[in-house]
Amino acid sequence: MSDTSSSPRACPNCNANAATPLPQYSRDEWRIVECKSCTMVYLQNPIDYVALEEDYAWEKTYAELDKERNRKKSWIKRAARQVRILNYRMKRDANERFLKILGPGNILDIGCGDVVRCQTPFVPYGIEISKAMQKTADEKMRALGGECVLGAGAEAIWDFPKDKFDSIMMHSYLEHEVQVAKILDGAMHCLKPGGKIYVRVPNYNALNRRISGPNWPGFRYPDHVNYFTVKTLKAVAANAGFDFKLVNRHKIWLDDNILALFTKPTTL
Repeated sequence: MSDTSSSPRACPNCNANAATPLPQYSRDEWRIVECKSCTMVYLQNPIDYVALEEDYAWEKTYAELDKERNRKKSWIKRAARQVRILNYRMKRDANERFLKILGPGNILDIGCGDVVRCQTPFVPYGIEISKAMQKTADEKMRALGGECVLGAGAEAIWDFPKDKFDSIMMHSYLEHEVQVAKILDGAMHCLKPGGKIYVRVPNYNALNRRISGPNWPGFRYPDHVNYFTVKTLKAVAANAGFDFKLVNRHKIWLDDNILALFTKPTTL
């Protein structure tokens, strides 16, 4: 199993090193901090990419944390959770709404897991760091004319040619990426002018986080390394040259997630 980083990580937004520890949200050896310059909250000692491929693969860490949190919940909270899940399944899939906004063509799903979120008229491509999930996703995407490559998003995205994609999905991805600036620079490179990125990340400013504290579902150790607010998500988009639009503005204070569109300008 790989060790955590030997030196403290700089802020993924402004690259400052001075940070305030948040011990109430830290766990075991994982240190959550808040940047003193821009208030970005992040994991200061993330693990390396090799460990994320297998030792800390998403499908393992999520299952373990989900079981632990369920054991701590009362029967009322467990029942309420099942009602929320049922309600969610009965609603129209949010991804389908965004696919209509993104439009047809080549679409890159970064951190796609083992699923394909779109069909014709899209040609699906993916990047996945978990070896087991990448293999399954690649088989599905090749059948639709695309492919899924194995690797870390911030590294693998540079293997695609300039202006390759009409749109990009970062669905529950950017909170996992240590190299935020590098992945967004890569997206700017391979996205066509006017192309859009659908971004979904946990909302650190959510009311539920303030009420639940360290039990907030958005905390995941160690694979969640960035805890965005609307302010800091907009800042990292602007740093990379993207226009930013908050989609769920009407309920953002209640929503556990931020839904946003990053758009590449037509003229740079």
